[in-house]
Amino acid sequence: MFDIYLPIAGMQFNALILVAIGFSVGVLGGFFGVGGAWVVTPALNAFGFPMAYAIGTDLAHIFGKSIVATAKHRKMGNVDMKLGLISIVGSVVGVEIGAQNVMWLSRLGLAGPIVRYTYMALLFGLGIYMLYDYATKDKRTKQATANPGAGVGVMPARKTFNLPPMIHFPASGITISFWTVTFVFLFTGWLSGFLGVGGGFFRMPALIYLIGCPTAIAVGTDLFSVLFSGAYGCFTYGVKGRVEIIAAILMLVGASIGAQIGVTAVKYIRGYGIRLLFAIMVILAGISVSLKQFNLSVASQWMVMCAALGMCVVIMYQMWQGVKKERAEKAGH
Repeated sequence: MFDIYLPIAGMQFNALILVAIGFSVGVLGGFFGVGGAWVVTPALNAFGFPMAYAIGTDLAHIFGKSIVATAKHRKMGNVDMKLGLISIVGSVVGVEIGAQNVMWLSRLGLAGPIVRYTYMALLFGLGIYMLYDYATKDKRTKQATANPGAGVGVMPARKTFNLPPMIHFPASGITISFWTVTFVFLFTGWLSGFLGVGGGFFRMPALIYLIGCPTAIAVGTDLFSVLFSGAYGCFTYGVKGRVEIIAAILMLVGASIGAQIGVTAVKYIRGYGIRLLFAIMVILAGISVSLKQFNLSVASQWMVMCAALGMCVVIMYQMWQGVKKERAEKAGH
């Protein structure tokens, strides 16, 4: 009933599924500060898009959605503009390298499985690490209380890698080596071009753990960087004829609504709460990719959609609880 014909990909697809995918990653992207493509590309591929089309279409969707989310985060003061601008060159170079890798693998007929295995390694590795970080935070807090000079959390790389030139970022309150920043954005740009992601599912944790940004600023700055890597990724895949623009527009309809909700929710959920939900979502996305790789397509579809929409429900519930608490406090005064 809701099937439409997508002329560039040459296939029929359900429009409601596209809108639902867009809405869920709009919420997740605005909340976590990522493009949400670690959900979209596996979802499109699970529902039948060839991998190169899934990547190119997702990058077009990321670009449009990030405009909305970045604008709102900037109003909230969550964007380190200096850090974001420095990210552009490394990200764009990395995107082009990744896109060329995918085109080469497509010609060999290997793009699907290799991209999926790369997704699985990164999603599971990152998710497990972030769960470990969350589980050990209380222990680190006790150690920091016993030894105030030790600090809490993971030791930021800026205290370890001090190869000149060093750059100061006042908005984030950090000073770090130019080379650390460049490597992070070059690698995440490559991920963007190779996996069809904004690179944010790796970049957001990297901004926290490697560069040392506060969580809220990491979220906003990452979206700012995703905006540019997504724009270039959309362009380079479009030139190669791998962007299904109708599908991207339908996802943007849902994403434009979801992004407003996700960005607002950041105000009401603490930094470590964001990290825990992010870790859980990343692992669920990894399970979906694994199911697709082992030809369990229907299970993969259900996993990715239920995980994404379920996480949206959790985020919206937490936001509503925060709003009610805020209103009660105002009424008390």
